[in-house]
Amino acid sequence: MASQSWLTAISNSEKTCIIQDVHFKFSDGQEMVEEYNLETNVVVRRAWKVTKKFGSQPKWEVEIGDPEPCFQEDMENSGIKESSTAPTTTARITKNCLEWRIRNLPYPIDNYTVLASQDDNCIIVKTKNKKFFKKIRVPDLERIGVKLEQDKIDYSHKFNTLIISYKKPPQLILSEKLILEEVNKLKSVKENDQCKQS
Repeated sequence: MASQSWLTAISNSEKTCIIQDVHFKFSDGQEMVEEYNLETNVVVRRAWKVTKKFGSQPKWEVEIGDPEPCFQEDMENSGIKESSTAPTTTARITKNCLEWRIRNLPYPIDNYTVLASQDDNCIIVKTKNKKFFKKIRVPDLERIGVKLEQDKIDYSHKFNTLIISYKKPPQLILSEKLILEEVNKLKSVKENDQCKQS
């Protein structure tokens, strides 16, 4: 069962807690950092450590929350800069929903189609005028082995932002509750405690 293996991986990982940040080191070498809102106990940010090339500096790939800011030095190296009007996607988690916000989409709400693809197990967003197409993976559901359902998807459009909500299935709510119990077992690292240098 995929859900049980994810919970086992969380339980068996080496964890460090700094106030509301939890750093997971999994047995397969992967690292994940989650930041929790202390009032709601909801994940505000989740990032995975990714090493692209041998010998290169590892980078953090943001799964939940706002992406890392892109600094000007990239433009100096390549001479190319992404347009500030290009659509950008950010993911959020609320108590009852998984949510994605796609900014810089100026089209009216009736121009969008949002589908749960059973074949790819992702959410497909497209416009009728064929100006935008995107597949959104849902790693939270993939990890526990739950398929997407069309009737749980809702979407709206405000201020050039398409907001897609997916109602959490009971399996995900239970999984999050069990992970939160595991996280709450941790003792926070105090300010004067020395962090282990990597």
